[in-house]
Amino acid sequence: MKKIILSAFMLMGLAFSAQAQDISKNALGLRLGDNDGFGGEISYQRGLSKENRLELDLGWRNSENIDAFKLVGLYQWVWNIDGGFNWYAGVGGGVGSWSYDGPGSADPDGGTFLLAAGDVGIEYNFDIPLQLALDFRPELYFGDNRKDFDNYDSFGPDIALSIRYRW
Repeated sequence: MKKIILSAFMLMGLAFSAQAQDISKNALGLRLGDNDGFGGEISYQRGLSKENRLELDLGWRNSENIDAFKLVGLYQWVWNIDGGFNWYAGVGGGVGSWSYDGPGSADPDGGTFLLAAGDVGIEYNFDIPLQLALDFRPELYFGDNRKDFDNYDSFGPDIALSIRYRW
């Protein structure tokens, strides 16, 4: 039984290493998503090894009465699917600030927050230095809560489309 389990782990390791691919050393672009309001992020990726990279996103969100900005850092693992297609998964966190100016608030209200995030997505690297990606990033928020706004949501599912220049 131990030999079977050991063999299974060795085969999985071989499969992941066989699918490893070179990641661009740098990529810079835009990440456009919808997480309780449309927003954009300036997105930077830095390759750390053949299978890992760091992604930093600085962005804003705008909904009917709430505006926010945030900085998110993610550590990602990347696997090759076929050709220029890759899939990736990652974890990370961030910090941000929000403001509320709407019904039920006599004065504008606001605060800061921390967030924990996961990330899973698929990307395509063209033969030219261009990358398109689609990802899902669930985020959990921790921080200041509005006293006059009862619908504060501490979970945000963020789905986004990214375009980046690679070098």
